[in-house]
Amino acid sequence: MIAVVDYQKGNLKSVERGLIAAGGEALITADASEIAKADAIVLPGVGAFADAAATMCELGQMEAIRDRVRAGVPFLGICLGEHLMFEHGVEGAPEGNPACGLGLLPGTVVAMPRCDAQGKAFKVPHVGWNTVEIPACGGSAAVPPCGEGGGNAVLKQSSLRCGTARGTSPDSAALLDGGQAEPELSSLRSENAGAAFPGSAPQAGSELAFACPLFDGIAPGEYFYFTHSYIAPTGSHTIAETTHSVRFTSAVQFGECAFGVQFHPEKSSDAGARVLANFVAIAARG
Repeated sequence: MIAVVDYQKGNLKSVERGLIAAGGEALITADASEIAKADAIVLPGVGAFADAAATMCELGQMEAIRDRVRAGVPFLGICLGEHLMFEHGVEGAPEGNPACGLGLLPGTVVAMPRCDAQGKAFKVPHVGWNTVEIPACGGSAAVPPCGEGGGNAVLKQSSLRCGTARGTSPDSAALLDGGQAEPELSSLRSENAGAAFPGSAPQAGSELAFACPLFDGIAPGEYFYFTHSYIAPTGSHTIAETTHSVRFTSAVQFGECAFGVQFHPEKSSDAGARVLANFVAIAARG
């Protein structure tokens, strides 16, 4: 059973439907005892880091999740859920006193810059479709690297080309909890998707592929749906990056089978469905 953690922050039904469509058995629960015996855990969410962390502590979820993930139980944090994997976050916290997260990964989640290094302004929140790329070697990080901790190799040479090409159809896009389909992929591509850091993304036909099993069958440069104003630290835990004003961490890994993604797979059409299916497969392997 995959526990979808209910800590009073959105998109629970969308995530549950996505996991079930991928062949998983999912249960939405706020009960720490249910989380503690789950075969896998998904931590979704939309909202402020400090408020979410306080609710999770009050409900006993923080300790239950931390213990299970450190014991090797498969885990997927989505958007705010990815942020909560880190030590601290400033969103919703008093200035100079960031809130504490799960502490699985080092560093502090901070506000996304509103302009790039050349002073060009970008819309924040970052909302819409954008590409997910292999991390740049020696890359230009959104925030300074925060040292070692839970990271894994991020790319490999493959004798086979990666699965789906960029720009998958939005026809099968997951519905929002209110029943409204996501806007069309073509109309919501980020204004700078893949434009900055031109040397960091593999060219068409490249045999570079994501090494992480969460991205099995996903080609570098695939589009996913984002909606966020804060970004996670870059470090050895970073397994994917995206560009919007800065190049930032868009997916992370802790240990063998704990992952976090900045984008919303439940709203990301075929590519998002593949990510959820990959997680269900990881959970089935235990």
